[in-house]
Amino acid sequence: MVGRPYDAFVPEVRLSTRFRTVLRTSLGFAALGIGASVCGAGVVFLLLAMQGIPREVGSADWVLAVCAAAYVGLSLLVGTVWTAVLQRRTAVWFLLGRPPTPDEARRALRLPVHLAMVSGTLWSIGTVVLGALAAVLGSAWDAGGVALTIALGGLTTVGLSYLAAEWVARPVMVPALDVLPPKEGRLPTTVLTRLALTWALSSGVPLLAVLLVVTPPNLGVREPTAALVLLSSIGLVVGAIATALLARSVAAPLHRLRLALDQVARGRADVSVPVDDGSEIGRLQTSVNDLVAGLREQERMRDLFGRHVGADVARHALEYGVSLSGDVREVTALFVDVVDSTALAYRLPPEELVRKLNRLFASVVDAVNTHGGLVNKFQGDAALCIFGAPTRLADPATSALQAARAIRDAVREAGELDLGIGVAAGPVFAGQLGTSSRLEYTVIGDAVNEAARLTETAKRVPGRILASDTVMEACADRERANWTWYGKVRLRGRQSSTGTWANPRAAGNSG
Repeated sequence: MVGRPYDAFVPEVRLSTRFRTVLRTSLGFAALGIGASVCGAGVVFLLLAMQGIPREVGSADWVLAVCAAAYVGLSLLVGTVWTAVLQRRTAVWFLLGRPPTPDEARRALRLPVHLAMVSGTLWSIGTVVLGALAAVLGSAWDAGGVALTIALGGLTTVGLSYLAAEWVARPVMVPALDVLPPKEGRLPTTVLTRLALTWALSSGVPLLAVLLVVTPPNLGVREPTAALVLLSSIGLVVGAIATALLARSVAAPLHRLRLALDQVARGRADVSVPVDDGSEIGRLQTSVNDLVAGLREQERMRDLFGRHVGADVARHALEYGVSLSGDVREVTALFVDVVDSTALAYRLPPEELVRKLNRLFASVVDAVNTHGGLVNKFQGDAALCIFGAPTRLADPATSALQAARAIRDAVREAGELDLGIGVAAGPVFAGQLGTSSRLEYTVIGDAVNEAARLTETAKRVPGRILASDTVMEACADRERANWTWYGKVRLRGRQSSTGTWANPRAAGNSG
């Protein structure tokens, strides 16, 4: 599927959805351009009529009115075609369902600016043309009044077109922002721009128009009350619309960000916020997604780290950091080793042997975790387990003996492998060992060596478990009742004999 659009394999339902989105966006832009221009032209006409501008045109005023109406119709046609051409470049890739190229994404993000430029260009031309016509038919005073009124109407129309276009273009901006996420120095828009436009639409332009009406020299010859009422009404309506658009563009995404951060605070790491804004809010959305992605990666690394070294070791490392240090702990060591592993490796294919060992180690990990211990390391077909480090236990000896019996019983029930288990207790060094570039949490001490040596003898014991006298002296009475004296054994590498205890009970009787 290399080279295919990212959802080209999705049924036609997806294509029809994209088509409806493009159609809805196109109609929205058309309605926005036509509606804003018609409303702006109507307001300008009413203001001119109420103030009696132009006042010196006389009987030729119908010529100015016809030319103005003709220009409005022409500008609507030109603006609609111009807008369609601008949007066509965006609609093609969106309709095909492919990600945009950087140039296509850049053009899509500038759609509101382009629409405002289209509207502003047409209103500017209208201001010049109709102002010049008023000067020809009347006087320079008429030209000034007409030009100022049209300019104020154009500013209002352009500002509203820009704010509304950002809302209409939002479905197209989402995939574009995936390609060109908002970054410092490359923001298609800013919150400050929206605030300035909102102030201009709700206060600046209406108040300026009021000043032009009531302060000398008066632009018109008629009583200004009706014009002032109209300007106040326009200011209220346009201000409400602009404020609503600003609130929608700022408050709505901030609300979604707050909900997403609330979920992150509760421990969710699968949260994603759609980046649908090209301003600083879009940067904030991108930052939140980067934050959540970092948390997911951190959680993944923590999970992998915990799987390799054990959850307790991972927590210890995260709490105390990288340090070649440790301390001396009283621990109980449990060593598990497979009987006759050399012959098994000779008889069985490697894949089958590994599957059997994995099932064995699953029983080891389950039993050790259940009783609060740590599987410190796997050594081929053997495993070293520690009780009492790094997490301190109230009774590590009892926990280790219970885990040893659980492992033995689980392996016997599976019937795949035979094993020996040695359990010993004593002081050991527990901490990080290695270099600053590579560390390993380990335990070093006589108890670890003794457990490994006991395992060799345990392979020949009926119960397959041997525990030292030290462990029996430290364990609880209820656990000691499950064990019987086996005898003193001479362990390899040790000068004195070691008293040992066994648990010959079957799985069903090991309490």
